[in-house]
Amino acid sequence: MEALTPLALIIDGLLVLGLLWLAWRALNCTELFTAIVLFIAFGLLMALAWVRLEAPDIALAEAAIGAGLTGALLLAALARLQSPDADAAVTGRITPASRSTSPMFRLALLAALAVAAGLGHVVMTLPADAPGLSHEVAAQLAASGVGNPVTAVLLNFRGYDTLLELVVLLLALLGVWSLGGKVLHIDTDPSPVLDTLSRQLLPVLILVAFYLLWAGADAPGGAFQAGAVLGAAGVLLLLAGWRLRAGLVALPLRIVLIVGPSTFVLMAVVTLLVEGQLLAFPVEHAGLLILIMEGAAMLSIGATLAALFMGGNPDNQQVHR
Repeated sequence: MEALTPLALIIDGLLVLGLLWLAWRALNCTELFTAIVLFIAFGLLMALAWVRLEAPDIALAEAAIGAGLTGALLLAALARLQSPDADAAVTGRITPASRSTSPMFRLALLAALAVAAGLGHVVMTLPADAPGLSHEVAAQLAASGVGNPVTAVLLNFRGYDTLLELVVLLLALLGVWSLGGKVLHIDTDPSPVLDTLSRQLLPVLILVAFYLLWAGADAPGGAFQAGAVLGAAGVLLLLAGWRLRAGLVALPLRIVLIVGPSTFVLMAVVTLLVEGQLLAFPVEHAGLLILIMEGAAMLSIGATLAALFMGGNPDNQQVHR
């Protein structure tokens, strides 16, 4: 590992201090809207930290999902937040009067400190030269069907991890739908600025999504980053007043939502029958099969994130004029 220059040390030091300050402010802020803004700023700064750690794939995911779409979901949740106290509902404030003296708060604080101490001990006792599995991944990269080691791990060597992540995302949406909330639409024309912005950005976002999907085979990118950008396009459409037509709410939407996990399961069953192992792709077809799986996953991720932003089951749409 190359020695850091004084300028790099200063930048990294400021980055660490900024992350700690934003995390502390976000956790201790009593204004919910301000806390969400601080969380988004923390995510963007965290993406820069991943870049400094030479992990561009994680940096892309953090910027697109951790800061962008998660921030949008939190803002949507804040807008729908209902409180018995009218003043609290309007201002979005929480009351921390007895929080610091609560036994549960103290117990949670002790548990967090214990976990932090354990993680710190593990980090400090790591060997100076940990071999890891990078050599094994590099040795099998040619047989994986892709040139990016991160994509090879996520879609080939440990593809079942990605399958479980897709299932968890789908379960989160089903949990939101099971709450029985209604999708509220205000039947008004969007502002000229938002309407123009959505018309210009939508094609760009779609092109960027497909580029990230295609580039993910040999460079940072892939299904989750592409799906997050596609989900952002859906969020922009929803903000501009677009809503699903009645014919697209039921079966077509559900097909898009499950096409990613279903494709993974189908590939797992076929490879188990043919190769004798889950998601063990034949070398000559590995690249094409991974591209098909990533494309299906991108569509499901984008649709799921946009549906989460709706905040309710689209079958229960309610229009306000």
